[in-house]
Amino acid sequence: MAEQRIIIAGFGGQGVLMLGKLLAYAGLKEGKNVTWLPAYGPEMRVGTAYCNVIISDELIGAPIVNEATCVIAMNLPSLDRFESFALPGGWLLVNSSLIPRSPVRTDVHTLSIPVNELAQQQGSPKVANVVMLGAYLALSQAVQRASVVAAIEDVLGPGKRHLLGINLNALEAGMAFVAKVPV
Repeated sequence: MAEQRIIIAGFGGQGVLMLGKLLAYAGLKEGKNVTWLPAYGPEMRVGTAYCNVIISDELIGAPIVNEATCVIAMNLPSLDRFESFALPGGWLLVNSSLIPRSPVRTDVHTLSIPVNELAQQQGSPKVANVVMLGAYLALSQAVQRASVVAAIEDVLGPGKRHLLGINLNALEAGMAFVAKVPV
């Protein structure tokens, strides 16, 4: 596996930090080297939040992503801020539910995903981040689906076990969306 360097960004409350944490946990479960570096404004909810995630078979020198193999933008300010960080030939995953424009870059692969609508179809807009995780997983295969499922189970813990079903459905919805579109 080539090193995956991901920037995940959105507003607080969209679960962007959790999305990154799930990817990092899944990588750890597979014995990979990982970093997860969160950043958020003082508001935490509604303010800007983003994280850098690196998943690698090799040692990781620094946790900061300046050149991303994938940028995941959950809202328009995030696309505006991080679009330029994607490597040529890399990916931009765009939440088309909240981002009304196409990316400007023509040297990257772009996939617009209506994650809010797909999450609502699963029963809750709160799983939009897991829909996006499923889409990323289907495109990158950076980690195995089973590792992501185990990470979701661990993060939810016994107190939120009742949310496992909707999260797994959201993961599958994101993966299924990618399977239906030419990439």
